[in-house]
Amino acid sequence: MVAFHIFAIKWLHFMGQEPRRDVFQAIADPTRRAILSLLMCHAMTPNALAQHFESSRQAVSKHVNLLTECGLLKQEQSGREIYYHLNKRKMKEIDQWLKPFRKLWETRFSQLDDVLNKLKD
Repeated sequence: MVAFHIFAIKWLHFMGQEPRRDVFQAIADPTRRAILSLLMCHAMTPNALAQHFESSRQAVSKHVNLLTECGLLKQEQSGREIYYHLNKRKMKEIDQWLKPFRKLWETRFSQLDDVLNKLKD
């Protein structure tokens, strides 16, 4: 399966197409995670987002574009303004992928609690 994935990426590069960005690489960056957090409450324009960061508006715009390419953000035109908001469906896909790992962590933490409680007694 991994070999097929590598082949597909090489084929897309050969054909002059960029493969779709990896969601997990996108959320690995703290600035992009901060942007996602800001958009949890309501949609925002690029200028409104940029006000929350010390970096330039262009730098924030690059982060927003990458998040959009990954499908984590959606654009909505309202007059001359573009508003970005979370793509809840894509966020749900990430949550579903993480679900088995979350169960594993919870089980291990529970086991650790049991061991620590036995050591206390």
